[in-house]
Amino acid sequence: MDSETTTREAQLKAAQDAMKQGRFDEGLAAARALLDADPGDGEALYLAAVAARYLKDFEAAQGFLERLHAASPEYGRAWQEAGHLALARGREAEALAAYARATRFNPALEASWREQARLLAARGRKGEAEVAARQQQRVARLPRELLAVTNHLAEGRLLRAEEICRHYLRTHPQRDANHIEGMRLLAKIGIEFGVLEEAEFLLESALTFAPDDVQLRLDYIDALRRRQNFARAREEAEKLYERDPTSPVFQSRLAIESMAVGDYARGLDLFDAVLEKLPHDPANLTSKGHALKTTGARDEAIASYRAAIAAKGDHGDAWYALANLKTYSFSEDELAAMKEQAGRADLSFMDRVHIAFALGKAHEDRGEYAASFAAYEEGNALKRAQTRYSADAMSEELSRQHEVVTRDLLESKAGAGHDAPDPIFILGLPRAGSTLLEQILASHSQVDGTLELPNILALAHRLRGRRLGENRYPSVLAELTPEQLEKLGRDFIANTRIHRAGAPFFIDKMPNNFRHIGLIHLILPNAKLIDARRDPMDCCFSGFKQLFAEGQEFTYGLTEVGRYYADYVKLMEHWDEVLPGKVLRVHHEDVLDDLEGQTRRMLDYLGLPFEEACLDFHRTKRAVRTASSEQVRQPINRQGQGAWKPFEPWLGELKDALGDLAPE
Repeated sequence: MDSETTTREAQLKAAQDAMKQGRFDEGLAAARALLDADPGDGEALYLAAVAARYLKDFEAAQGFLERLHAASPEYGRAWQEAGHLALARGREAEALAAYARATRFNPALEASWREQARLLAARGRKGEAEVAARQQQRVARLPRELLAVTNHLAEGRLLRAEEICRHYLRTHPQRDANHIEGMRLLAKIGIEFGVLEEAEFLLESALTFAPDDVQLRLDYIDALRRRQNFARAREEAEKLYERDPTSPVFQSRLAIESMAVGDYARGLDLFDAVLEKLPHDPANLTSKGHALKTTGARDEAIASYRAAIAAKGDHGDAWYALANLKTYSFSEDELAAMKEQAGRADLSFMDRVHIAFALGKAHEDRGEYAASFAAYEEGNALKRAQTRYSADAMSEELSRQHEVVTRDLLESKAGAGHDAPDPIFILGLPRAGSTLLEQILASHSQVDGTLELPNILALAHRLRGRRLGENRYPSVLAELTPEQLEKLGRDFIANTRIHRAGAPFFIDKMPNNFRHIGLIHLILPNAKLIDARRDPMDCCFSGFKQLFAEGQEFTYGLTEVGRYYADYVKLMEHWDEVLPGKVLRVHHEDVLDDLEGQTRRMLDYLGLPFEEACLDFHRTKRAVRTASSEQVRQPINRQGQGAWKPFEPWLGELKDALGDLAPE
């Protein structure tokens, strides 16, 4: 630890000690000294705001809080202090709103729950007051260890949260009343770290002890959904719905999970039921818009998104949903409204991210390329800071496929695996034209389109091993017996059947499956594989402009996406070498130049007769769940080709990362 850090910690402790002893003027002076050294010091800003409030310097307190909200818009304690300040100034409505924000970002803030209960009761909002009071009582009953875990988790100190939580679970027996809450919190920490399999196991185990715990089951559904185990997630949502079919929470959850498994009619019916009770709820209006978009009801989707924005002007999800239609153009009034929201210091993190990407699209459509790139870069920088993506780690992971999955290994397993010819894998990078290829092929009478299925990625993750830090994949492939490989292939066919509509062949268009072509070949040797490839600059910049619902962290930086593309090309060359003729490569630009020729080429590779419907793909009525859903419902066009060129002055990092693949 350097001397500068030691000095800061000593000053911070001095400020905290002064505050605890009621010497608020000394505490404020110490906090100001810290802020002189670092104006963005969040802890010092918080202490300064508290001290100024106690000294009744409300204007100064407000100023410190505004700076703190700008630096950390989702810091729950800052919003709790804003509530305390508003109460001190006699502004009860403002206080209530601040306390509500505080508990949204940190549910362990007992004072915020208590004040919400009191203020809501005073306003005659009895039901909401009772909910807040129950939450306050729940927090008050938590042992101090789990209260600390909840605080650390809310404030992003995951390692400390995990350390305390694991110690609590080791030292308190399962019969302890709070053991279940400890398991739930450890699962939430696991989800934040991306250790989804362990999180699912913890929540499933906890439910065996507390099957009636609603929050536990909601968290379990969330874990299943994140692992893209959509069928199980819907089963669990059904159990909640059966308890109380009139509950908007349970209706909304079942609607979302129904959509995930392709039951769009039921999903829309449930959203309508929710919105009958909560007609201005922005989250459900936006979710309904997503459902309508997926089924091709574009105008109705737009109306639902706009209704969400009308209900809550800073609802970034709805603003970005409009941009993500790709074919939507923002009006001048909408552009001004987004700019106004983006200028707010208290805008939440994800609302700021969503609106930044939406502003990028709005400015791009107007030819305002400098402003557009600045907005895209802001959104990407925010997401990049949030993720733990490492381009070096990804390069190393992909290089292991080169080293381990050799021609000798594949030949030694010849004849193994499940012989089903059903799957057609379309893989590559996102934004490479895979949705167009899927729409063309799914227009054939013998092919079902599904979605980006998670099964291969989940299998590869499972093969890594269960122990923390263990990674036996892909080396473990050499150890798998023919019987094991056959079972893994048979399980894939069985587990994906829920997404099919009865055709003999079906498409899995998870792009990241290119990392696991060796695994796919070993368990499904008769599967077909199509590499959807697009011009590197078009593909990478299109990915950079896209905010993905989850995953694809490599797209949130020009260097990162360029390196990923280069690594992908290198790995595909390896697959061509060890599995010659196995993969059909289809270039997006060739499809634009010769739709019929490339369609016939794909159908010949698949062993299917030509059908005219494949050329009329834009007339095919099916749900499309990717960012290209509106584009593939139009005749083929070149609108996305060369879209990077107006942004070329800002794309030097991307060209450097692509190396020889970049244009001269």
